[in-house]
Amino acid sequence: MARSRKSRSSSTPAATGAVAGRYEISTGTAELVPDTFLPDAWTLMINGVPSSHVQIGRPDVLEFEYMRWIAAGVEKLVAAHHDPATVRVTHLGGAACSMARYFADLWPSSRHTVVELDAKLAAYVREWFDIPRAPTVKIRVGEAGEVTRGFYPGSREVIIRDVFAGARTPLDLTTPDFFRAAHAALVPGGLYVANCGDFHSLVATRTELAGMAEVFAHVAVIADPPMLKGRRSGNIILLGSDRELPVEGSPEAAALGRVLLGGAVPAHYRDERWTRALFDGTPPRILATAQDRHDHADNPAISLVETPESR
Repeated sequence: MARSRKSRSSSTPAATGAVAGRYEISTGTAELVPDTFLPDAWTLMINGVPSSHVQIGRPDVLEFEYMRWIAAGVEKLVAAHHDPATVRVTHLGGAACSMARYFADLWPSSRHTVVELDAKLAAYVREWFDIPRAPTVKIRVGEAGEVTRGFYPGSREVIIRDVFAGARTPLDLTTPDFFRAAHAALVPGGLYVANCGDFHSLVATRTELAGMAEVFAHVAVIADPPMLKGRRSGNIILLGSDRELPVEGSPEAAALGRVLLGGAVPAHYRDERWTRALFDGTPPRILATAQDRHDHADNPAISLVETPESR
């Protein structure tokens, strides 16, 4: 998603230190790959997996389709129910801080906390990319689940979970226990957003939604039609809130739908009725013991996550 205006973030550093190459980080290896199509743009690879895309000086450009879908959903829902000038957004999963850069540029007075597990990576991305300085964007090093459970109640309007360990979402971030922690950290009517990667069977999607529905009063999804029909593997964006989400056929849903259809990979918004029918009868994921977590992690049928789409 590229908005038709120039970047306006006054707190963005002008100089960056991005240099192509491989770098040792706390959790393995990061690689900066120049974009051959866009000027001064980079793909960040983490242990061989495409993790983020950044174009220096253009925080409004989001190259990964699933990030465009997240942006569309968050923009519409925040504008409808919160004050964008004072909104507080937590990004679980940092990498190159693409989403934090985007929203900080869109809403210059907003505040963003990026939770990144890898301390060396967090230091590198500050050096490489034009990430707004604190307090606009703060990078906090820590494990996403542990940090989320330590948030003050009602301390943020939006939580975006985009966490991967290799090509997998850590299983303890897909349980009702984790969703309860995220819910507690949100203000009343706050928005929880998750990037869920899945096979065409949509087992992971159904399982996460079943857990979210135990905690959030309302749920919905965004994805491209082949993914929603179970015809391929890819990304589905999951939405949860205690505030009613747009109902298909409403002006709000129609406005969001127009934005989603305008991208290079058109996507659809599916409301609560459709979403609940999707996961009807599916039990949520419960990880009772360390061995249980290990067994689940070894089962690719429920834990493999698609990497972001390439151009």
